Amino acid sequence: MATKKVAEKKPVEKKKAPVREKSKALIMKKSTVKKAEEPKKADIQNTAPTGEDKQKIITLFSTKQGDTGSPEVQVAILTWKVLKLQEHLGQNPKDNHSRRGLLKIISKRRRILNYIKSQEVKRYDEVSKKIADFQASYSTSA
Repeated sequence: MATKKVAEKKPVEKKKAPVREKSKALIMKKSTVKKAEEPKKADIQNTAPTGEDKQKIITLFSTKQGDTGSPEVQVAILTWKVLKLQEHLGQNPKDNHSRRGLLKIISKRRRILNYIKSQEVKRYDEVSKKIADFQASYSTSA
């Protein structure tokens, strides 16, 4: 049997095209031109209440002195977030990422409310009334 000899191929080196002086000048000119700053969008990333707002919410919904983690306070803070996101989505109706976040917050609030309801119905009714009053006062002050 005869074996065929395969000719070895040498790698072809590509030559770089010479850069023209004119194109260099354009590149330099473009890099030195400053772009006009776009107006900043509303920062909705951090929807947690800050300082004053959070203290107001805690004092309104806390069950005892120093209470910051009870279900009532958690529901109130989540309600505040929902109100802020609803406000944001009113101005930005196509912001589907924030809409998804809103739905997650609503679901979490609903789960906490279901927990309170399973523990004590009377407590649930009190929290529901407080939340309704809080929402009403927020919508009139905003």
